[in-house]
Amino acid sequence: MKNNTHFKALLITSLGVLMISLESLFIKLTTIEAVSFAFYIGIFMFLSINIILFTTKKKSTINLYKEGLVPILICGGLLGLSNIFFISAIKTTTVANTVMIIASTPLFSALYSYFINKEKIRKNIIISSFFIFLGLFVIFSSQLGTGDFLGNIYALICTNLFALAFVILSKYKQVNRFTITSFAGLTTAVVSFFFVNSFILDYHTLVILLIAGTFISPIARVLIGIGTKQLPASEVGLLMIIETVMAPVWVWFVLKEVPENSTFVGGAIILFTLLVNSIYILKNK
Repeated sequence: MKNNTHFKALLITSLGVLMISLESLFIKLTTIEAVSFAFYIGIFMFLSINIILFTTKKKSTINLYKEGLVPILICGGLLGLSNIFFISAIKTTTVANTVMIIASTPLFSALYSYFINKEKIRKNIIISSFFIFLGLFVIFSSQLGTGDFLGNIYALICTNLFALAFVILSKYKQVNRFTITSFAGLTTAVVSFFFVNSFILDYHTLVILLIAGTFISPIARVLIGIGTKQLPASEVGLLMIIETVMAPVWVWFVLKEVPENSTFVGGAIILFTLLVNSIYILKNK
């Protein structure tokens, strides 16, 4: 029975990660500014998630928000801000750069766990950190003074916000993931609203936003949230590599976007480090 539950968690998380890898392509397919995309995607996420909640949970929906109010506000807020920086990164630099940098999330999660939860940093994390920083240095160093460098900074901020939210959320496993995703969407929309220059959309952009905002983004996040409740961090780290690999592939296949050579080198260092570290942890367990 335990193995069956574990397999379901693996399957649910993998599907969520595969779906979320499509987000980058949807962002690249639009020509509107990053904050406009974030504003609409946040609204659609908030509405679609609450429609699901009120349809399935009905009267208990309000209680779900009340019971987990503090973690919902904190984690939802952090995730909502990370959404804005993620979209800004995709609009400013290549998809490969963005997802390779975000692949370093486990490193920052370990650091935040040390400072917040007083968890001891293991030797394998220290060794992995060196190689991940090396990979990040390779990606950043060749793009100083370019638009890509600014996009890399956005991706790094997104990574830290996501890692911080992930660490805090690990202490609140009982909180409904739908409510957190909902508030994340609301945060994304409200913050973006103050920076949008134009709210006008063409039909093509509206269709993309509807698909991404009401289907891809919310469902992917909820699936990952549900699946990861049953999985150790090492397995989650391995599964997240799916997004790192697939996101650039979707964009290359559709839009023929080719990243810099430094991204391949730095990204290879990061991915190989994460792979070896995850296998090491699984083997020890």
